[in-house]
Amino acid sequence: MTGDVLPELRNRLIAQAKSEGFVAVGITGAGPDKARSAGLNTWLESGHQGSMEWMTDRADQRAAPQTLWPEAKSVIALGMSYAPGHDPLALAEHGDVGRISVYAQGRDYHDVVKKALKRVARWLVEEAEAAGIEAGVKVFVDTAPVMEKPLGQAAGIGWQGKHSNLVSREHGSWLFLGAIYTTLDLPAGETHADRCGSCTRCLDACPTDAFPTPRVVDARRCISYLTIEHKGPIPPEFREAMGNRIYGCDDCLAVCPWNSFAQSAAANRAFLPRAELVAPRLDELLALDDAGFRSLFSGSPIKRIGRNRFVRNCLIAAGNSGDGKLLKAVEPLRADADPVVAEAADWAASRLAGVTPSPFP
Repeated sequence: MTGDVLPELRNRLIAQAKSEGFVAVGITGAGPDKARSAGLNTWLESGHQGSMEWMTDRADQRAAPQTLWPEAKSVIALGMSYAPGHDPLALAEHGDVGRISVYAQGRDYHDVVKKALKRVARWLVEEAEAAGIEAGVKVFVDTAPVMEKPLGQAAGIGWQGKHSNLVSREHGSWLFLGAIYTTLDLPAGETHADRCGSCTRCLDACPTDAFPTPRVVDARRCISYLTIEHKGPIPPEFREAMGNRIYGCDDCLAVCPWNSFAQSAAANRAFLPRAELVAPRLDELLALDDAGFRSLFSGSPIKRIGRNRFVRNCLIAAGNSGDGKLLKAVEPLRADADPVVAEAADWAASRLAGVTPSPFP
């Protein structure tokens, strides 16, 4: 009986997930994959993870779903659209404002996607029980040792582009990914074919040459990593290349030709940009204290990096702005209690005063 029920349950599961706001749904097995495991190990051995020790600490669980949860038989890979209605690169030449990655301009995707995953998982358990089948489930979105992108490709919802992110023929590069591990042995889909062809736009667009080879990111050179994960001073060799990016970087995603098929109408409304985060003024951001930072970014993924790291990023953007008017906002921060902020303020002040700053030792 189970063999007859599971294919029908799979089809209804996909429909249910789409009713919860997921635009892409696919299923793959939870067993080990030698190529996926080898790729992860090579990446880690090369040190491309930078200071993200959590990538190394649970690498075995990341490589194979069944290592994380031995009872798992299937992985349900899901994608929720955050396709923007504006050009993410439009503010590149506006030095008086900061550029925040599209994904962080609305509500925190961790909360939105996880709640939807839980609703889908609850539905699956209830429907399986109604059919006389016991089902276990676990839901994951970004914070667990789960390789959402290769699992998504294996499940058929897209392929890993040369920028390493998942690309969908219908939704381009703008997908938040989540996964449901289940003890149900659901029929799997087919691995999605690579559709990048000879295109190298994403690689060519990277301002810091963070791709040693296609589909491999050296996080230590990536502006998203530097502005979000990296806790110390921004390495001098990357400061000018950051431009006015103060949280994340969309360049490699924004230039992908497949985005021409992405429709902003498909995006979950929770991810619509907050007006104050679309083109925030640097002078106002530089004036934030801890309370002001927490208030402005309440409900935003930006909140997790804290005021000091965020202001550090804004100081680098100010130093790159060529706008002498920002010097008034920068100067007080040279005496900031955080030495990383104070050093970034010294650098920015020197740049705005027309003096070449000394590299950070």
